[in-house]
Amino acid sequence: MRDDRMAVATKTKSGRRWWGGRTEVADGGNRFQVERYWSLLPDELLERLETSPAGLSSEEARQRQEQVGPNRLRSRPSLQPWLLFVAQFKSPLVLILILAAIISAITGGWVDVAILLAIIAASGLLSFVQEYHAGRAVEALRERVQPRIQLMRDGQLTSSIPEELVPGDIVQLSAGSLIPADGVVWEANDLFVNQAVLTGETFPVEKHPGTVAAEATLSERTNSAFTGSTVRSGTARLLVCQTGMRTEFGAIASRLNLRQPETAFERGIARFGILLTRVMGLLMFLVFAVNVLFNKPPIDSLLFAVALAVGIAPELLPAIISVTLSRGAQQMAKQGVIVKRLSAIENFGSIDVLCTDKTGTLTVGVVQLDGAVDPLGQPSAEVRRAAGINAALQTGLLNPLDEAILASVQVDLSHLEKVKEIPYDFVRKRLSVLIEENGERILLTKGAFEPVLAVCREIVWQDGKRESIENHHRESLQQLFQKWSDQGYRVLGVASRPLAVQANYSVADEMEMVFLGFLLFFDPPKPGMDNTLKAMRDLGIELKVITGDNHRVALHVAQQVGLEVKGLLTGPQLHQLHDEALWQ
Repeated sequence: MRDDRMAVATKTKSGRRWWGGRTEVADGGNRFQVERYWSLLPDELLERLETSPAGLSSEEARQRQEQVGPNRLRSRPSLQPWLLFVAQFKSPLVLILILAAIISAITGGWVDVAILLAIIAASGLLSFVQEYHAGRAVEALRERVQPRIQLMRDGQLTSSIPEELVPGDIVQLSAGSLIPADGVVWEANDLFVNQAVLTGETFPVEKHPGTVAAEATLSERTNSAFTGSTVRSGTARLLVCQTGMRTEFGAIASRLNLRQPETAFERGIARFGILLTRVMGLLMFLVFAVNVLFNKPPIDSLLFAVALAVGIAPELLPAIISVTLSRGAQQMAKQGVIVKRLSAIENFGSIDVLCTDKTGTLTVGVVQLDGAVDPLGQPSAEVRRAAGINAALQTGLLNPLDEAILASVQVDLSHLEKVKEIPYDFVRKRLSVLIEENGERILLTKGAFEPVLAVCREIVWQDGKRESIENHHRESLQQLFQKWSDQGYRVLGVASRPLAVQANYSVADEMEMVFLGFLLFFDPPKPGMDNTLKAMRDLGIELKVITGDNHRVALHVAQQVGLEVKGLLTGPQLHQLHDEALWQ
């Protein structure tokens, strides 16, 4: 995902400004809009935002909200019910029937008028009811989701709603929190954030205070958190820098708020209506002219021509279309899909290229333990058991990797006794649990591959044979680690060491350990995805995967689900292509 924002704001003819890739009204609110805030030092950022670590006062926050507006994503305003009802009659086919009804009324054909109006009303009412209920369902869902946040106001922690946030606020985050605005992580304790909605990353990302390069992309901004992402574990304080439509999520929402393009179905109906109107007009003129040419009474000739035109009009076609599309919407509703525009239903039948995300679409979106292997890459029960004991006995916050281990490994802890735990920290990047089993004390350690390998002196093979770790061993292990990483696996190392009974145990005991093997974690494909893709191929639908994840990961997933890879473009390659070249 690329970030190509301009460093300087420029004014456009419309009186709006282009700030960081988004259009904003040129008002006093821009005073608090700090560009490339992720690259600024803390003191400079506080000065630019005119705030402090204690947050804002209630009065200052109120004044700022008057300038920058409420912290919410503007959605396309819903049509009033009567406007929505009127909009159902803009179809060319319906307009033809209305014209036919008017002509019939002028000529005194009241029975025809009644029939035409009944058909028009039934067709419009059916479409209106479906779209109105769909819109109400969406609004009801929005009203039910009203999260609360904790923020600093007047030097005290208080509860509020996200809409009241302004740049310069300090928000308290904890596990499960929805991040309500874009900002910089001011303080953090084991903070991991799930930002797949923006970057497509499968695993939660570690966030910590600091600065990053001004040109850093979203996934590279390790000191920033964004609207729409969630806190997976840990706690933090967030300094709010962007709110509402100025956030990264707001930039996406603003593009969705553009005028809805006309669907292929609507274009087809419009062209058919125009063609039918031309044929009717031409036929009326020819019939009337021929009758007058043969000295027929003009009024009778006109009535005959009008009756012929009305007979050509497909009176039941709009009603048939509405009934068919409504039936499709009802079928999708049973699958949990809300259809707001009936005309969009037909688009599903016209798809020839489908673009999809990877995480949570092709894959489950939940990390699973895919393998526990020895230093040769062979399955190892010893590695699996050691990892299971370590995950089950640790008392820190559970992270997705520990949850994946516990979901995959069943360990009998009845004959084990936990003696000591050395918690995970971001310097060591390891977590150790000391257990006593059959009178022997064993330290079991798991963590990032390189930090675990760094404290190991020996390596154990599948037959139980141990050797001292030499340079060629390290190179071999590094190659395995790199290969699995390139395939999209999150790789951890597992090690152990027997310890003598002593008064105290500490981080210093994590040394001269024995490297047992690797843990491989992966976001697996959804069950039956290969059958789904085969069905799509049979229907003539070509699939394109668009993901913010590593391209090697995307290739690996494509191979697993049986997707035929015809080509691959990365973000930098895409950026270098002109539109014409990309089209080709």
